[in-house]
Amino acid sequence: MKEDGMSDLLQRVIAAHGGLARWRGLTTVQATIVTGGALWGMKGLVQDPAPRTMTVWLQEERASVTPYGAPDQRTAFTPQRIAIEKTDGTIVAERLQPRDSFSGHQQMTPWDPLHRAYFNGYALWTYLTTPFLLALPGVEVREVDPFVEEKEVWHRLRARDPQRGSGFLFRRRPDAPAP
Repeated sequence: MKEDGMSDLLQRVIAAHGGLARWRGLTTVQATIVTGGALWGMKGLVQDPAPRTMTVWLQEERASVTPYGAPDQRTAFTPQRIAIEKTDGTIVAERLQPRDSFSGHQQMTPWDPLHRAYFNGYALWTYLTTPFLLALPGVEVREVDPFVEEKEVWHRLRARDPQRGSGFLFRRRPDAPAP
């Protein structure tokens, strides 16, 4: 069944991931995450190897990491607000319009805990909701010319979300299993 306004490629990609009907029947997904890498040091942050629980809401841009900073703390991410809260909901720290706080940052600009919490929420919400976020209201998706790398041809979708001020490029190999 074709969803209104959805390209054939996007329909195939979403079908290969279980389909919109199943997705719309779910509310959250949780993942155990362990983060590392050079980014944290470049931002003046220390990363311990302890696993954390990442929860993302599937029908709205919202996420949380537990624990965060202390065993009884978590993050609360939406595009308009980032907060560090006690697990009882008490606010430890909060920033409204958090994306604005990155204005003027360079590669080595240090981050505070709220910068990191915003990055975690924004990035992991995107990772864990792909490709379904491309079917959210307001997201504009179109097929673009295939990308050829050596002998592989990658079919591509270009997405733009005016509400979130973000873009997205999704590639699919033509020999990937069909839904």
